[in-house]
Amino acid sequence: MRSEGGESGSTGAHMMALALLAILSAAVSVTHCYPATFQDLGESGRNRTSIRFLAVGDWGGLPYPPYVTAVQKTTAHEMSKVAEQMGVDFVLALGDNFYYKGVDSVDSPRFQETFESVYTAKSLRVPWYVLAGNHDHAGNVKAQIEYSQRSDRWRFPSYYYELNFHIPNTGKTLTIIMLDTVMLCGNSDDFVDEKPRGPLSAVDANRQLVWLQERLARSQADFLLVAGHYPVWSVSEHGPTECLLQRLHPLLLKHNVTAYLCGHDHNLQYLEESGVGYVVSGAGNFLDPDVRHWNHVPEGSLKFFTGQASTLGGFVHAEVTESKLVLTFFQAKGTSLYRTVLSQRKFR
Repeated sequence: MRSEGGESGSTGAHMMALALLAILSAAVSVTHCYPATFQDLGESGRNRTSIRFLAVGDWGGLPYPPYVTAVQKTTAHEMSKVAEQMGVDFVLALGDNFYYKGVDSVDSPRFQETFESVYTAKSLRVPWYVLAGNHDHAGNVKAQIEYSQRSDRWRFPSYYYELNFHIPNTGKTLTIIMLDTVMLCGNSDDFVDEKPRGPLSAVDANRQLVWLQERLARSQADFLLVAGHYPVWSVSEHGPTECLLQRLHPLLLKHNVTAYLCGHDHNLQYLEESGVGYVVSGAGNFLDPDVRHWNHVPEGSLKFFTGQASTLGGFVHAEVTESKLVLTFFQAKGTSLYRTVLSQRKFR
């Protein structure tokens, strides 16, 4: 009897192990499939054929009263006007959300002082999709992620993530991949113009890179955007980011990405190289006319630059239609300065 019991016990254990294995392998295949969930544009998407959003970086106020700069306030005001006039479904917040050392906890008053009480217009009460910059990493990025649970518009689900949208009434799709370039390349100290010195954790950096490669390789989106804080190309103070030129740039070209959006340099720039658009939108809080890396970008790639204090700040409005991406660069003084059009991806 005992030996039979032993046999059935071992069979039971064996079956249990197999069942567990099946569950685990299913879980693994699900994690590697990354099923695309699409964001809901709500009622506003019913009667039109485009998606519209704003991109603003380096907008993070000040850590002492009045917690905002004149540039941030003026830019916020102009963003609200453009959002009202041209329509906006969401905002991409491209990092350096809180100067100078991020936030320390989810209860930080900075969320109120620098975000909620500045971007108050009804037209800006849309989802804000957030990524972290180097100043955010000087504080507690997890607290910014947690704040997603406290705010009805702050969307920061994890350090890096993917957004998918149906362009209403067209059958076309838009994908935006939000990166953590500080995790990928390391932090930098703006005050000594330090370049990123390599990631804090090589394991975390490589995990993000593998995830990115998989997302890009399987993307069938008609428009594919990648966003991060550090620039790939920039003519300004920080210049091109060597780490991104090595690790990200080849992927953008290989997978025919439509555009890369970033901040970090405190101005507006548009560069185009090998069919990829490079948008620098870092004029949300400070302005910097510096062009020391003018000759460090591909010849002929720079199409537009402004960082003059007289503009009072700036941001980018994007509209994705059935066949094209229209980018318009605005100064906070109330005029558009530059407009460009990128066409949808071609699959080889």
